[in-house]
Amino acid sequence: MFESATLKLTVWYLAIIIAISLLFSVVIYSIASTEVNSRIGYLQQTGKPELRISQSLNDMREAQVHKAEANLVMSLLITNVCIWIAGGIGSYYLARRTLLPIEEAHEAQSRFTSDASHELRTPLASMKTELEVALRDKTLPVSEMRELLESNLEEVDKLTKLSHTLLQLSQLDHQNIEREKVALESVAKAVMKQFDKTGRRMELVEHKIPAVYANKPAIEELLTILLDNALKYSPNDSLVRVALVKQKQLSGFEITNTGDGIPAEILPYIFDRFYRADASRTSGEKKGYGLGLSLAKKIVELHGGELTVSSAPQQTTTFRVLLPNLSILQAKNKS
Repeated sequence: MFESATLKLTVWYLAIIIAISLLFSVVIYSIASTEVNSRIGYLQQTGKPELRISQSLNDMREAQVHKAEANLVMSLLITNVCIWIAGGIGSYYLARRTLLPIEEAHEAQSRFTSDASHELRTPLASMKTELEVALRDKTLPVSEMRELLESNLEEVDKLTKLSHTLLQLSQLDHQNIEREKVALESVAKAVMKQFDKTGRRMELVEHKIPAVYANKPAIEELLTILLDNALKYSPNDSLVRVALVKQKQLSGFEITNTGDGIPAEILPYIFDRFYRADASRTSGEKKGYGLGLSLAKKIVELHGGELTVSSAPQQTTTFRVLLPNLSILQAKNKS
């Protein structure tokens, strides 16, 4: 589909180039011919009778004029052909470059739709199977029925969480977020308290850093995702470290946890939607839909920041978030 669209767009670009080049060629030819003929006519009319051009010389001059016109036509034709060839190559390149973002977005949307359909189909199929089996068994005990309903309720909760995350991603793709002054220290303390009320699993390393210009609920969601990820993939008796950091006109935080780590070959893909590591690392309580880090990445990108990750297998994993702070806004206002 996109190859056909590329060829059509190339043809349109080339047609415009051909039309413009032909128009300029006609104009150049007309100007050149008019100028040559007017100069010859001027010489014939203003010269003295004894200096006027003889008939034979006049014929020779006209022959030279015709030859010059033919050479001009040939030169313009060769020039136009070269322009058309170069224009065709350039048109194809520009057409590909124009359609490439659309093609990538289309492919990403297709993958997203396919993955989302798969993720929705799996729990729905499980719920349907369990309910069909229960309906066929007329002697099903109340205890088993309760267990069945609890299992289905768990699947419904998962689907609710999935749909909520998908809605967030969709809104972030098309929505301009409102921004305000946000102190990362207070946000970090509030979110960490939700996960670790005893203060034994998490440690906050405080540094004095400028506030960021951001959407506070989005930053809270970002920190929630990263802390949940850090706790999920670290031993229960280990410590998750949250450090406030500053780099030039950027403020942010680093979240470090110990554990299995992330293999180097997986790191480039962990922010892709619906991407998950192998089943052994995502089973049981660790099982998810692979949308959390994708949402975190999107939040950071919308704020003009950067989200990076480094990991040493069987040692530590660190997620680093840097966001534009108020010094950038103040510098823009002064300028």
